[in-house]
Amino acid sequence: MKLTNQTLADLPAGIHGPQYDHTARGVGIVHLGIGAFHRCHMAVYTDDVMAQKPGDWRILGVSLRSRTIPDQLNPQDGLYSVVIKDSNSDTTRVIGSVAGVLFAPEDTQAVVQAIANPSTQIVSLTVTEKGYCHDPATGELNQSHPDIQHDLADLANPVSAIGYLVAGLQARQRSDSGAITLLSCDNLPANGQTVEKIVRKFASLVDQALAQWIEQHVSFPSSMVDRIVPAMEAEDKTAFAQRTGLDDAAVLQTEPFTQWVIEDSFAGNRPAWELAGATMVSDVAPYEDAKLRMLNGSHSALAYLGYLAGYDYVHQVMADPVLRQFVDAFMQTEAATSLEVPADLDIDAYRRELQARFDNSALQHRTYQIAMDGSQKVPQRLLQTLRFHLRQGGPTSCTCIAIAAWLRYVSGQDQHGKKFTVQDPMADEFAALHRTHGADATALVNAFLATESVFGHDLQQNDHVKESVVYWYKLICEHGVIHAVTTYFAQTEQQATSRCL
Repeated sequence: MKLTNQTLADLPAGIHGPQYDHTARGVGIVHLGIGAFHRCHMAVYTDDVMAQKPGDWRILGVSLRSRTIPDQLNPQDGLYSVVIKDSNSDTTRVIGSVAGVLFAPEDTQAVVQAIANPSTQIVSLTVTEKGYCHDPATGELNQSHPDIQHDLADLANPVSAIGYLVAGLQARQRSDSGAITLLSCDNLPANGQTVEKIVRKFASLVDQALAQWIEQHVSFPSSMVDRIVPAMEAEDKTAFAQRTGLDDAAVLQTEPFTQWVIEDSFAGNRPAWELAGATMVSDVAPYEDAKLRMLNGSHSALAYLGYLAGYDYVHQVMADPVLRQFVDAFMQTEAATSLEVPADLDIDAYRRELQARFDNSALQHRTYQIAMDGSQKVPQRLLQTLRFHLRQGGPTSCTCIAIAAWLRYVSGQDQHGKKFTVQDPMADEFAALHRTHGADATALVNAFLATESVFGHDLQQNDHVKESVVYWYKLICEHGVIHAVTTYFAQTEQQATSRCL
């Protein structure tokens, strides 16, 4: 049975449809980058709100690069299933909050007009870190980025998310459609402030009057999002269809846990997301830092170490006692101690909860998926923790091990000699560094630390960081990940013994 509006009444037993008439609700949100995460996170919260309260809050999705999602969702009237899985059971529901999906390269003006539509109250984004065309080390707009240069020259036909935002805001200004909120749901530090800085800078390069209008009519609340959503493999979709009898080209899987912390600073109306469990706050930063450094930081560390060691899935990494101990040490001794912990967060309980989520074997979350785009992720996931402890004289070895593992990962070869494709916007630059300096670990590390778009200006000047990363990089290359991590624990134990004596 194909999933459509017409077949909702005949869903297989155990699968629940929307608990409201979704076809009677209008669009109030335009979402750029309607990938799997958004559809398992914000779209689910919005679906839950509309089941409890009237409101035209359906989501018009925008796919910026790929036809895949429009081709999956539009024939299904925007409907799709979410399978919530843990190691013991799973439940399935059909989400009705997505009204449809525009394919931006073919529907450019429709996207711009959707942003300008007076009924649109919110434009939200999950375009990944690299989609903001910014310098991760500084948060500034990267004016040399090819997509930004294209959009500045031809804003009538944008290609970047930032170009679409500014083109839509310009159309909104011209049609006097009122105030609007831009809501980032990506893993950027202070994501609202970052998007505001980027958008306003781009707008000022287009038209100073537009930049002033944005300052007066557009709000940029920050948010912190959390839910693990692994890629849905073809065999997973086939298994779902065979198990349920439902033909759903857009089915997704996720974990039971979900969290959304939102700065309650909107230019106009918004859904009552708090009814669905979102936390509305005046300051997102403490929650954001905890998530970026504890969850995302350890996720990246275990992905690089685990993939190099030959582990395909997160739960396999966690089943290795040495790497599991490393993840716990990273969280406990470096990530957690770098935080200003929110009053309502038990950091030890949070650490244990994260590890339990990583243990969820039902999700089959690939280390390779997490390892993608490290040049955009490492600055906020690892380097902020490192900088904190450098200032305070605290421990840095776990973070330096993770950085060393990333440097080895972007060589495109694991510790067993298996070659793979590095998915990263700077992959070519990193490959060139390895070709030039691969035989000299010190020269290689120095060259990477001099990559200012990732490491900024400060770390290349820090002899402690250089020496530590070189040391761990050599161990990983010469003896493998497990030996390097085991060496770390032996040194830690020796230091503890020396202090006791």
